[in-house]
Amino acid sequence: MTNPPTSNPMSLEGRTVIVTGAGQGIGRAVARLVVELGGKVAAVDMNADGLAETRAELGEANCLRMIGDVSAPDLAESVVAEAVAKFGAVHGLVNMAGLTRPAMIHKMTLEQWRLVLDVHLTGAFLFLQAFGNHCIARFKAGDESGGSIVDISSDAGVQGTIGQVNYATAKAGIIGTSMAAAREFARWNVRANTVAFGMVETPMTETIRGEKFRDTYLARIPLARWAQPEEVAAPVAFLLSDAASYITGQRLSVNGGSQMNP
Repeated sequence: MTNPPTSNPMSLEGRTVIVTGAGQGIGRAVARLVVELGGKVAAVDMNADGLAETRAELGEANCLRMIGDVSAPDLAESVVAEAVAKFGAVHGLVNMAGLTRPAMIHKMTLEQWRLVLDVHLTGAFLFLQAFGNHCIARFKAGDESGGSIVDISSDAGVQGTIGQVNYATAKAGIIGTSMAAAREFARWNVRANTVAFGMVETPMTETIRGEKFRDTYLARIPLARWAQPEEVAAPVAFLLSDAASYITGQRLSVNGGSQMNP
């Protein structure tokens, strides 16, 4: 985006951001930070109770709650339309929604494979398509402020992971999807970047952080601790903001330095 500079380059004042997977964990932390930085949020999740908690925390004036499956064909366009109706426009998208269905390759069912790819990849595609179309329409109407897409990947997408070939494949695909969007949408002043997380302390990583695997994983992290949702939300907000106005097509690893280890 090319809005006038402010005293806080990470300010999201006057911006509306769609955050999928906003009902808990990192998604809720991102939504919270967007509002703290002055923005509004369209929060999307299948977890109605979690979304209700997110909206109660952020305030109804700051948060639009949209319940649904991100891989459903019509949800993304509905979210954009509702966000425009409530807040006037949409300026950012965080593709956070995800799930896991672990199984070794030789035991994984086609249903487990398809479900993970549908939520992570198809869901991300549908939302970046709907968001991109909105930004293009705004640009053609004279609003050249553009927008920012932040797609959430994982170390699993570049390193692989045992027992989650579906998840690793989806997260690798997210990187390619984001880079393609960066190339295609640049002419409309829309940026797209990927944030790849390492081990974040959320319910999704509870098994890996358990006693059986804890020491093995911590040994790979130079900072020697798990990340917290609040601290990994900050790099996402950075990429949404004017502080990252000349950054697009990049993958930012937020993993405590684990990529340095062999």
